[in-house]
Amino acid sequence: MKKPRIAIIAHNAYGALTGGPGHIGGAERQTSLMAKWFAAAGHETSLICWGARELDGQRVSGVTVRTLGEAKSGLPGLRFLHPRLTGLHAAMRRADAEVYYHNAAESGTGLAGAWCRRHGKKFVYSAAAELACDIRLPLMTKSYERMFYRYGVRHAHLRIVQTGAQQKLLQQGWGLSSVVLPMPCPGPEADFQPPAPPQPARVIWVGRVDDNKRLDWFLDIAAKLPSATFEIAAAGNGFFDSTYQQLQQRAEAMPNVRWHGAVPREQMPEFYRGATALCCTSRHEGFPNIFIEAWSHGVPVVTTFDPDHTATRLCIGAQAGDADGLTAALAAYCSDTDRWREASYRAREYYVKNHRVETAMARFQMEINRLLLIVPEREMIPDSPFVPASK
Repeated sequence: MKKPRIAIIAHNAYGALTGGPGHIGGAERQTSLMAKWFAAAGHETSLICWGARELDGQRVSGVTVRTLGEAKSGLPGLRFLHPRLTGLHAAMRRADAEVYYHNAAESGTGLAGAWCRRHGKKFVYSAAAELACDIRLPLMTKSYERMFYRYGVRHAHLRIVQTGAQQKLLQQGWGLSSVVLPMPCPGPEADFQPPAPPQPARVIWVGRVDDNKRLDWFLDIAAKLPSATFEIAAAGNGFFDSTYQQLQQRAEAMPNVRWHGAVPREQMPEFYRGATALCCTSRHEGFPNIFIEAWSHGVPVVTTFDPDHTATRLCIGAQAGDADGLTAALAAYCSDTDRWREASYRAREYYVKNHRVETAMARFQMEINRLLLIVPEREMIPDSPFVPASK
């Protein structure tokens, strides 16, 4: 049976797909990974993204690039209509897919959903964060963005969420059903064994420097645990250049802190390897790729935001609401070797059962097949070991 044609709409994912420059966050890495997996699995796959016209039709790892045009092209005030609306719909038409997948909270969700409804195509929306499932949409300041986004979510043929908490928000706030699917994430080989607890202890922080991430908390913690080494892999953000520089200067002045700046993607496995813990200081998140990447290397996560209480519920990390609480949790992992070993083993086990690329993508493929009535009954989908929290 011929496998369905799939198009993934990821406006900023060209750099992640090709390994080139540009903004490459967790969503971009994830969508480019999914596109390549679907192509390798025999699906005719397109990636719809920003890019010059001459890049349209380019083939990368079996994936066909369909460009919307340049992100900053068009006249101010009219860009929403052209190229954002016209470019998106033209690229979707050229992709000629049976299923269109979108993983972002923006007006484009509605534009893509409306095109699919009009042309008899299936539209799959995947939520990236809890705030994207909150009916109030606190991060969307423009009324037209909220209107289009809500339309897209409501009219999706399949809604995918990463946690039970996101599923509950969609059900209670929107009255909409959804499916919980663990996201795929590349990790070490299948027979990987976490190393011995590092001595001296080594705590890492990975992310973009912005107000939400609160890197200053991490530096406060480092000052309270002088016997441990704290390492930072920090990407900049154009809106917070001065903040980035100030934090970098503060970090470089601290004897137990190492500032690595933006670490190349191919070097990140080595950065995770041998860490005592990953520390997350964010106000809010979805289900961060960096958590999954850390767990794949057997590294516990100590965090302010614990999706579905996964870290605490499965004993693969800890949660705290302030810098003092994070400091205490990190100190426990740094000093208690037996506790660290148990958490490391559980973390790796959780990753293998839920987020290995082949395991997670097989579930995505099965849901798409069910959507297209290739698999008629949900009971035919193998049970996932991922069990959302009941809290």
